[in-house]
Amino acid sequence: MGSLDQTPPSLLQDLMVTTLRSTTISPKDKKERRWVFLSNIDKVLNFDVETITFFRTTAGLSREAVVEKLSSGIESVLGLYDSQAGRLGVNPADGRLAIDCTSAGVVLCVAESELKLEELGDLEYPNLSFRQLVAEKKGNVVAELGDIPLTTFQVTWFKCGGFALGICNNHITFDGLSFRTFLSNIAAMAADRPLTSLPCHDRHLLAARSPPQVTFEHPELRPLPPDYTSTSLFSMPAPRLRYYLFHLAADTISDLKNKCQQETKKYNPTGFNCVTAHLWRCKVLSSDSSSEHGKDWICTVAFAMDIRRRLNPPLPNEYAGNAVLSAYASASLFELEMAPFGLLVERVHEGAERITDAYIRSTVDWGETNIGVPHGDVLISSWWRLGFDDIEFPWGRPIYLCPVADPERDIVLLLPSIESDKGVNCLVPLKDDCVEKFKHFFYTYLEN
Repeated sequence: MGSLDQTPPSLLQDLMVTTLRSTTISPKDKKERRWVFLSNIDKVLNFDVETITFFRTTAGLSREAVVEKLSSGIESVLGLYDSQAGRLGVNPADGRLAIDCTSAGVVLCVAESELKLEELGDLEYPNLSFRQLVAEKKGNVVAELGDIPLTTFQVTWFKCGGFALGICNNHITFDGLSFRTFLSNIAAMAADRPLTSLPCHDRHLLAARSPPQVTFEHPELRPLPPDYTSTSLFSMPAPRLRYYLFHLAADTISDLKNKCQQETKKYNPTGFNCVTAHLWRCKVLSSDSSSEHGKDWICTVAFAMDIRRRLNPPLPNEYAGNAVLSAYASASLFELEMAPFGLLVERVHEGAERITDAYIRSTVDWGETNIGVPHGDVLISSWWRLGFDDIEFPWGRPIYLCPVADPERDIVLLLPSIESDKGVNCLVPLKDDCVEKFKHFFYTYLEN
């Protein structure tokens, strides 16, 4: 069965990090200045995502050699991703938010910690102090256009010889898949290998139609006021949430799939759909809202989906932008509590199947006349099978890559486990008074 860290471990608050130097890296081969169009999907994702990649050793390379190879890889790749070296701005031609390809560059910082890597404790457990391993950007990514790098890198050395590569990147540039491709290409260039793939930068492939044709209702999107400028999408300022780590082992996921198949006898469910249904049920039933509403209250789960293969014609796999939308599933509070597990998995499956070419185009067109964000009683974002741990750098593969989990964003994160059991780590943001209820439902529904 799945296992849970019953209480959060004692987390280090100070990683004793000192910045040694910083530099700006510009494209090796500069291109003519231009404006890069941003789709309506891109524009709503105008906030930073911080990730940390941990490496145990340098494979015999000196510190200087690692930084030099990384710098060279970034410099070379920016020639292909010239927009990444640009700045956000308003295109005077149409008044839209866009990327001004100025070749201003990205920032690379080098730092060191007084700790050994093992002293950081459990790398899988969310620790806000990991933010000290990421080079901060100055200013607000919405309010101050034109002078903030889209990406920063920070190499932090530990006393044991291992190091962390922290990256702060504006989500407006990449989704998970295209970010992985970006890192893979940096790793390839740093190792003097051929590129893993050539990026497709044509974001007009996801442009709205003229005139917009919104042909579906979109309850998964919440309209916002036209002057809305917050960078903390999905934030929950109070009460403060804390992340708790639940692990579902591969055999537990297999049991959930078998249970669903026996109950529905319709199709072979995916592991993602089963995990999503289980977490949806437990998160809603343990929330304060479950006691504030009647049994007929309709509860929704929204989850990010890659849309590349769902368009007609499909987007290239190498599409270097945001090609994700929120699918959603709904059920009554009574169904979440009493219905067979297979029914909830079917709802998640139906939500995913709803994302057709027509639905995607309608969603993009909705964004032409509305400002909105994904909306649901439960929000789930999966990094589970993006394959970051397979990226081969000159100094080897990472032991772990994770986002810096922000508990003020009420989003359940699915992450791969360091262990090789092919299970999944579920980072669940919870209020303190909901934790025991969540544990109860989490295990009860696994056992029944």
